[in-house]
Amino acid sequence: MQPFTTLAAPACPLPLANVDTDQLIPARFMKRPRSEGYGRFLLHDLRFTEDGTVRPDSPLDRPERAGARVLVARRNFGSGSSREAAVYALVDAGFRCVLAPSFGDIFASNAVNNGLLPARLEEREIEQLLAWLEQGGRDLTVDLEACAVRAGNHRFGFAIDPVWRTKLLNGWNDLDLTLSHAEAIAAFAEADARRRPWAGLPPLGPEAG
Repeated sequence: MQPFTTLAAPACPLPLANVDTDQLIPARFMKRPRSEGYGRFLLHDLRFTEDGTVRPDSPLDRPERAGARVLVARRNFGSGSSREAAVYALVDAGFRCVLAPSFGDIFASNAVNNGLLPARLEEREIEQLLAWLEQGGRDLTVDLEACAVRAGNHRFGFAIDPVWRTKLLNGWNDLDLTLSHAEAIAAFAEADARRRPWAGLPPLGPEAG
């Protein structure tokens, strides 16, 4: 994955609470292979009418939000089912960060494993960001090293699990995180083998084949 350090990019407001994974990507689109890209299905039923026309109140499809890489939403974002495709849809649509007061636990974990930053701000701070965006604000900066957001005259700190922060800063998945401790793991295994030789598996002999 691409490391996440600092992102300076346009943001899009989504002034909704409890946006669940079924809304982020309706189940009927998950039969398609990921290679086709899930971005065009992001929030499909909130963005489009039954005949495929863009709804006039869809914030993601406003011309001034083109190229947005940060989504600003209200509490409990990504609740519901554990479908990882909800994260795929956001990432494939170009988003690298979601700012919200709270997230569904499984969604947030899936997000980190796909390079998407789920940053938690206080509700009053999110409301200030939403108001700033609705009043014409566009570009903001998300600094993961400092755990801070800068938008116009606004400066906010955000919260994220420290292990998730380490993974995102380095572009690591769970395996990469484990391998970063390879020397310590090897040293422990060697010391444990000396301390408890009876606990190890015997070497395989010719008869084992």
